[in-house]
Amino acid sequence: MTDSDTADSAPPSGLDAPTLPADRLRDRHEPRPALNREVRYHGMVWDVQRDTFDLGDAGVVQREYLEHPGAVVIAPYRERDGRAQVLMISQYRHPVGTYEWELPAGLLDVAGEDAHAAAARELGEEVDLVAGTWHVLADFYSSPGGMNEALRIYLARDLTPVPAAQRHEREAEELGMPTAWVDLDDAVAAALSGRINNAGAVVGVLALDAARRRDWVTLRDAEAPWPQHPRWMSR
Repeated sequence: MTDSDTADSAPPSGLDAPTLPADRLRDRHEPRPALNREVRYHGMVWDVQRDTFDLGDAGVVQREYLEHPGAVVIAPYRERDGRAQVLMISQYRHPVGTYEWELPAGLLDVAGEDAHAAAARELGEEVDLVAGTWHVLADFYSSPGGMNEALRIYLARDLTPVPAAQRHEREAEELGMPTAWVDLDDAVAAALSGRINNAGAVVGVLALDAARRRDWVTLRDAEAPWPQHPRWMSR
């Protein structure tokens, strides 16, 4: 066999891949058949689960991952003196030993609470604000190879303060959290330069900037379907 014969029989490279039409650029939710599931570790917040599943021609495999309730992220937005701004908080994250600049966020760990209601609750608890206008900015998985955490990022506008007597008493890592309005251009620059690394913040500020530049036409209704999250897949 000659080198030219080998080259002719080789599979096409990435340069030869087809161009995908816009309407086909979407994830395909298609869980593989689970042959067995077992919880290997029960944690304080999430569990480690081991699944045995069938990949068809690729055979039967096992994977372990974190079973996660999911979370919401909120981008509080205002325009002040002609400047687009987003409200951010600084919170200590022990696994990475870092005081991260983040957007307000929280777990979907309240039984029966939908994602929009959770976002409104977290906005009040973390930054003492109520939003008059809500939209969905983006949905994403934080680490789909290792956990099933689904996150939804909301845009919160028309903001007013929570009355002082009704404000949440923060504790643990949330006690005394610094809070600051950041010019959106500065937040985008910080995300792109690597100066902020929190996934929700990076995705959130970039999605917010993109939506604003498109005159908000990309926004979705606050109650938009969320099929990526296990709790809402069947809706």
